[in-house]
Amino acid sequence: MLKIALVMGGGALGSLFRYLISEFSSKSFTGSFPYGTLIVNLTGSFFIGLCWAFFLQGQMSTNVKTFLFIGILGGFTTFSSFSAETMHLFRDNEIKMGLLNILANNIFGLLLVFGGFYIGKQIVSLIN
Repeated sequence: MLKIALVMGGGALGSLFRYLISEFSSKSFTGSFPYGTLIVNLTGSFFIGLCWAFFLQGQMSTNVKTFLFIGILGGFTTFSSFSAETMHLFRDNEIKMGLLNILANNIFGLLLVFGGFYIGKQIVSLIN
């Protein structure tokens, strides 16, 4: 029951953060490119790498991992929005923007997971 509550609470926070960032980015950027989803996915990728390093070093309990990874970051990042926005770009014949969206989310997302993990390991080594 506790894990369900942790996932629900974290998911609500993550979804709220995603909504706020998406709203802010839609007011800050113009054009058809889905900046909000890219920002959310890249930020989430960095933080999942960072948190992963802490968890592997024993700096995070299983309940905290559930709350952060499945709850907050699961509710925050959004593969379904990324997929739908990419489909809309292709449908609107914005092929270059669609391909850019795919590449940016995937390549930079992976780089940021590894970068977050590396930074997290450095922080853990400083703490210990």
